[in-house]
Amino acid sequence: MSKSLSLGAAIYRELHADRPGGGLAQIQRREDGRDARAALRRGPKEKHMSKARRILRRVAIGLLALLIVAAAAIAGLWWSLTPSDVAAADPVTPLGPVSPVERSVESGRLAGLRDRDILIFKNIPYAAPPVGPLRWRPPQPVAAWTQVRDASRFGNDCWQVRSAADPARSTEPMSEDCLSINVWAPEKVPAGGASVLFWIHGGGFVQGSASQPALDGSALARRGVILVSFNYRLGRFGFFAHPALMAEAAGGPTGNWGMMDQVAALRWVKRNIASFGGNPDRITLFGQSAGGASVAQLMLDPAVRDLFAGAIIQSSGGRNRWVPLADAGKDKPSGLRAAIAFAAKQKLDAPDAAALRAIPAADVLGNIGFANLDTKTFSGPMIDGKLVKSDFVDGFLAGREAPVPLIVGSTDRELSHLNFLARYGLRQWAKSELGASLDTVRDTYPSSGAFDDNIVNDWGFAEPARTLAASHRQHGFPSWLYRFDYVSEAKRSEVDGAAHASDVTFVFGTLGREGVVPTAADKAASRAIQDYWLAFARDGIPAPADRPAWPAFDLAADRLLRFSAAGPSVGAVQRPSELGAITAAMAARSHRR
Repeated sequence: MSKSLSLGAAIYRELHADRPGGGLAQIQRREDGRDARAALRRGPKEKHMSKARRILRRVAIGLLALLIVAAAAIAGLWWSLTPSDVAAADPVTPLGPVSPVERSVESGRLAGLRDRDILIFKNIPYAAPPVGPLRWRPPQPVAAWTQVRDASRFGNDCWQVRSAADPARSTEPMSEDCLSINVWAPEKVPAGGASVLFWIHGGGFVQGSASQPALDGSALARRGVILVSFNYRLGRFGFFAHPALMAEAAGGPTGNWGMMDQVAALRWVKRNIASFGGNPDRITLFGQSAGGASVAQLMLDPAVRDLFAGAIIQSSGGRNRWVPLADAGKDKPSGLRAAIAFAAKQKLDAPDAAALRAIPAADVLGNIGFANLDTKTFSGPMIDGKLVKSDFVDGFLAGREAPVPLIVGSTDRELSHLNFLARYGLRQWAKSELGASLDTVRDTYPSSGAFDDNIVNDWGFAEPARTLAASHRQHGFPSWLYRFDYVSEAKRSEVDGAAHASDVTFVFGTLGREGVVPTAADKAASRAIQDYWLAFARDGIPAPADRPAWPAFDLAADRLLRFSAAGPSVGAVQRPSELGAITAAMAARSHRR
């Protein structure tokens, strides 16, 4: 990755921008000049950039912003900004007559809500507030409380730069005191407890929360599972590795605080979910975008292997290069280098741990969003050799993943709205990522136009999903590959496929909560994907009754389940030769490292 914002990094941030609070709206906000500090910082730096670096930076940021404005009018780009445009199963109706309900967890008693046939508990602390001396420390145990704790409303979101242009953003207050869990559970559960779906939100590790309307768990709970969601530290609060903090770790994990939060939340659920009627032996991880990447990373952590029974990875990407935490050499990005640069800008007399923790939260937050995540301000998972040992695709290829059933896949046109970039900058990016294999990969596509239209989707999503499924199967564990093609009826004249994160509201059944009435076809499509996900959560096999049989993935057969307007059906993987060429190119790149 270059010192300036590489196109690969910009694409990766967009890949991992869960549309609720997603990246393109954030980039538009930056380029509309609503953040004067960012604009002022860009000006002098660009004067000294080489022409090539200016092109890369402007392509990665400016053209994305231009694409927002232009394509919204001519290509229906609001698809990728507005989750409410995607239909769900039955609309989530407003809370009807409710009554209080209480449950006990390890730290005390909770007062939630009973909404007809489901129980809802929100803002349950799973770790002590990471404030003051606990900032940039591993999550600590929650102090017990003696009074009944109100669990009827969401808690704070973790600090992040929000976009006022994003209609699906959360409106909850933001604070460092944000480590909370939410539970939606059916009131009546089978003997042995209900299966549990443990959701990890996306947002590029810099945005998102569990309180976004699209992630309401009511519809899933009404279908018999327990839905758990939670917040984890984001941006610099969640991913920061200064030498002063590393000195405190005494050889233990450091820097990846947000990943540590995810582990702490999962451990809390394992210990407490029985209080809500859940079966602690039937926990399934699932997440989309950065949440999907987090699921993959948790599968590689041997310390949590006994905490879950299955995993669903939605649109995780995987061919990006996570930076190392430690200094990797002159002019090479690292988490350590980014943290030192940030501390230097604060002009601290002595950048020790106490001084760092005293920096105001607004200054720690800064303007880290999808528009300016270059390597000097990098904020995301770092390879630390302990908690995060490698990029997750490499971890799967090495056979280090948990031996649990896996569903993995992507939408068919994840970043179709970036075709403009494909023609005006992605070739430069492709050369940097594919290197000497670029011509070989390009030659597998039927035309240069086909390469431009599909390389980001194939490299960023389809190929890594196929590789994860194939590797998991090769190591003796069952996997199932899918492709989500369904486009809501209202959008079929405007878009040419299912965009990144368009599957999320289908899975959750939340369109009604955003005021959009789905058609019968939209409801049927949502019901279908829910049927497979729920069957998998119950039994570890996605085999719902009265649905097409979904064969476990086998690279020789190269078959997947397609969710389309015609209903779920088994079909061939798209562009298998092209994906195979990308896989070979990535293997060659790894060998050159």
